[in-house]
Amino acid sequence: MRGRIVLAAALAAPLITVGGTGAAAEGCDGIGRIDVPGAVQQKQACLDDLTTAGTTTSGHTNPDDWSGLHASGTENPTGVPGVQVDGYFPDESTSNTNNGWAHDAQFVIRLPEDWNGRVVITGAPGVRRQYANDYIISDWVLDKGYAFASTDKGNTGLEFYKDGARPGDAVAEWHYRVTQLTSATKQVAAQYYGERPHRTYMTGISNGGYLTRWALENHPKLYDGGVDWEGTLLTEDGPNLFTYLPAALRNYPAYRATGDEDAHQAMIDAGFEPGSEFLWDYHYAVYWDLTQRIYREEFDPDYDGALQAGIPFCQPGMPNCDADYDYASRPESVHDAVGRVSNTGDIGKPMITLHGTLDALLPIRTDSDVYRDMVRRSGKSRLHRYYVVEDGNHVDGLYDDYPDRLRPILPCYRAAFDDMVSWVEDRDRPARSGVIPSAGEDDPVNDCTLAQSGRSRVPRS
Repeated sequence: MRGRIVLAAALAAPLITVGGTGAAAEGCDGIGRIDVPGAVQQKQACLDDLTTAGTTTSGHTNPDDWSGLHASGTENPTGVPGVQVDGYFPDESTSNTNNGWAHDAQFVIRLPEDWNGRVVITGAPGVRRQYANDYIISDWVLDKGYAFASTDKGNTGLEFYKDGARPGDAVAEWHYRVTQLTSATKQVAAQYYGERPHRTYMTGISNGGYLTRWALENHPKLYDGGVDWEGTLLTEDGPNLFTYLPAALRNYPAYRATGDEDAHQAMIDAGFEPGSEFLWDYHYAVYWDLTQRIYREEFDPDYDGALQAGIPFCQPGMPNCDADYDYASRPESVHDAVGRVSNTGDIGKPMITLHGTLDALLPIRTDSDVYRDMVRRSGKSRLHRYYVVEDGNHVDGLYDDYPDRLRPILPCYRAAFDDMVSWVEDRDRPARSGVIPSAGEDDPVNDCTLAQSGRSRVPRS
C-alpha cells in the first residue's frame, strides 16, 4: 500500500542535509537587520518563492519531513517571495541533521514580502523535524501574508526519549522550544518589517495540536488564538496513549488472525471507532507498536529494565512486552511524569479543534471528545469550537488508498483557520460545534464547509 511505504519511510529515512542558496528575490531590504534572539546559529536567504514549490528546488525545505501528511491533488499556492531564516538555539541533543548541523532545537522562520502583520507559530507533528508543516500549513498561510515559524521541538526521531535527564523531560522541552520560538519570531518580524506583529496565532497537527492546546492553556498572553488539529491528549490519570495502545497491541493480532469477536470488542472498548477496522493493519504495522514503545520509554523507562523502547511486535506474555503494559498499575512516579506535561482544558484564547471520526492513532473518543469536556469543565466553552470530520483519519496521506472511505481534513483545517481569525479579529463567531459530513463536497481534497450538519457528537457510553 502506497501510504504505508511513504509514512514508514518518513519515520525511518536517513536525516538528509538541507542546504543551497536558492534564487534571490527582489526586495528583502530588511534582511541585514535580522538577528534571531538567542540563536547560536542562523542563516538568511532572500528567495523568489518561500512555498514548497520553490524551496524543494532551492534546498530550503526537506520533503522527507512532510511526506505522507497530505492527499495527492491538494492545491497549494506558489510564488511567495520573501526571506527564510534557518537556525538553532542552544541545545545538547543532536538528532536533527537538517542543514548539515547535527543539532536539535532547529527552527525555520519565513517572512513574506507582502506581510499582513500577523505571525503563525507551529511545532512539528510526531517526532518529525521543523519542515514537517511546510506543505500543509506554511504554503497556505504564507500566501495569505502571514509570517510563519516552526520548531523541531528540541528533539526528533525514533530515539527522542534519550533527550533529558528524567522521564518526561523530552516532551517538557517541546513546551520551552515553542515558547522560545514564539518570542523570537515576534522580535524578528519587528526587525525585518519595522513593526511588531499585531496578531500571533498558534496551530499544529497531532503533537503540534497538543502544543497548541498547551500554549493556549499556559501562555495565552503570547497568542491571540489557535487551531488544534487532532492534538495528542495527555492526562495524568488517562485517557492517554498508554490507556488504549496496549489494548490494540494485545488484541489486534488475534482479531486479524481469526476474527475473534472478543478481541474486536476489546478494541472498540479501548476507544477505536467501529468502521475503522480497515485501517487497523496499517496502524499496527506503522504506528501503534512504535508509538507505544518510544513514548512509554519517555515516561516509564523502568518498565522494560535495561532495554530501550522494548521489543518490537512482542506478543502478550513475553517478558517486558508493551502489549501487557498496564498504565493504571504503574508507579506514582510514572503518573507524575505524565502529569507535569498534561493538558488541562483551561484555554485562555479562542481555539478551534478538529478531529476525524476514523482517526486510528488517536481515537476520537479517547482524545478530542475528552478534551472538549475538559474545556467545558474549565468553564471555557465560550472560547472553543469542536468540529468532527466524518471519515477523517489521522493523516490525509491514506486518502489516496481509500478515496471512497476517507475524507481529508486539510481543507476543513484551512476553513477553520480562517474562521478562527475572523472570530479573533472581527468578533465574528464561527459556526457552532458539530459534525462535518463526509458527503456533500465536489472536491473533498480541497473544499470543506464547517459544521454544515449542525449535529453534535454524542460520546459513546
